[in-house]
Parts: sequence; structure tokens; C-alpha cells
Amino acid sequence: MDKIDRIILDLLQKNSDLTIQEISKSVYLSSTPCWHRIKRLREQGYIQKTVAIIDPKKVQLNTTVFVFVVIESHDQEKLELFSRTISGMPEIVECHRLSGSVDYLLKIVIKDIEGYDLFYKKLINKVSFLKVTSNFVIEKMKQTTEIPINIEM
Repeated sequence: MDKIDRIILDLLQKNSDLTIQEISKSVYLSSTPCWHRIKRLREQGYIQKTVAIIDPKKVQLNTTVFVFVVIESHDQEKLELFSRTISGMPEIVECHRLSGSVDYLLKIVIKDIEGYDLFYKKLINKVSFLKVTSNFVIEKMKQTTEIPINIEM
């Protein structure tokens, strides 16, 4: 991966609707070599997928909740049950296994508090927890899908 690849990745993560021609101009390449680079970056897994980012409020998903989970047991069977359970719950848009006193951090996007209550009851009905702490987002101050790509490497 060279500087041109990094610039291409940076451009695409800012706006995946850019045409090959627009990207080509930005990196001073003709369209075909630029297209080949993008194709290679996809094949090598640098570009995992291209998506549309939806405004949750426009689809009546007005509430974001961060849920800190401590599970009762850390045996393989319980970990697999937890993994299967969260995979089947579309309200969970992110799940991270953590070090420290909390096992998992879940990011939930839901319509409202009543919707969260239904989600919570469904979750605790499927998996045994030692502790679940929910924090409701009051104000979103920053959100991005862009990662900081060091173009100068």
C-alpha cells in the first residue's frame, strides 16, 4: 500500500459516491489504473463494503443506548450463547468485548424508552447476566465512520 492507495481510501471513506474519474483526478492517475487500485483494495479487504449511512431519526429510531454487560460465566458455551443472541438482535448495532470490569459494550439504536424496555426483557430472557447498566444518549456530539488514515506513511 502506497500513498496513492491511502489517499484513495481516505477519499472513499469520506464519500463513496465519488466516481472513478473524480478519484483519478485527485490522485493524478488515469481512470483505468485508479479503478484497478480500488478493485485490489477491495480484494485485499481494505474496503470491506460500501454502505449508505441512514439518519436514525428519519426512520423513527430516536434513542441510542450504551449498555455495559457483565456476564455470569465465561465458559465457552456461555460466550457462544451470548454471541448467537446478540447476532439475532438488529437493535444492537455494535458489540465490543472489553478488558476490565465490564465484559461487553453494546450500542443499541431503538425507537424510544419503551422499545428499549422490550429489547432489554428479550435480552435478559435469553442470557443470564451478573450486571447490566444502561446509559441513554442525551446529545450526540460526534459520530463518524471515518478512521484516521495516515497518508504520509
